[in-house]
Amino acid sequence: MFPDEEDAETEDSSLHGGRIRSFKHERGNWASYVYLPYHPEEEFMDLLQDLLSFASAHGAVLTLQEEFHLSLSLTVVLRHHWILPFTQSLKAGLMHCKSFLCTAGRLRVYCNAERTRTFLGMEVCAGHVQLMDLVHEVDKTMTEFHLDTFYKDPSFHVSLAWCAGDQTGQMKEGCIQGMQVH
Repeated sequence: MFPDEEDAETEDSSLHGGRIRSFKHERGNWASYVYLPYHPEEEFMDLLQDLLSFASAHGAVLTLQEEFHLSLSLTVVLRHHWILPFTQSLKAGLMHCKSFLCTAGRLRVYCNAERTRTFLGMEVCAGHVQLMDLVHEVDKTMTEFHLDTFYKDPSFHVSLAWCAGDQTGQMKEGCIQGMQVH
């Protein structure tokens, strides 16, 4: 009934921790992506808090991710009536994939394509080939629905924390190296 008021609220970055939408929200469309969840142990969370304290002491104030995951697709917009056939296509394509070990061990700095957010991530060091196989299957579904496919040469990682804007320079200048040995 009052679409301008609703749009103003959903687009207000102060309501979303300073995050800026890459595309405008439209009723009936769902921003979606395919990912593998990561559920950390308590010791990992303790280590992550130490890393965030180190970063803060070196001028990089980061916000802890609410959930941890490893992306297998870009963020795409699904129309509501596509959700069921999209998930069915994904299930059919991924049902033959076998479980595998995936480990991450090196800290890296990432920035999104729009340069609106910078991320501290932990890069995958084992399981890359198997992840590429999963992405290949996910990309088949994306292509079926005329959606963007994943990066040609992805850097698989779990995002740990973020900050608004492009802070890659600040993060890379001494901070990331210090965190890596910390």
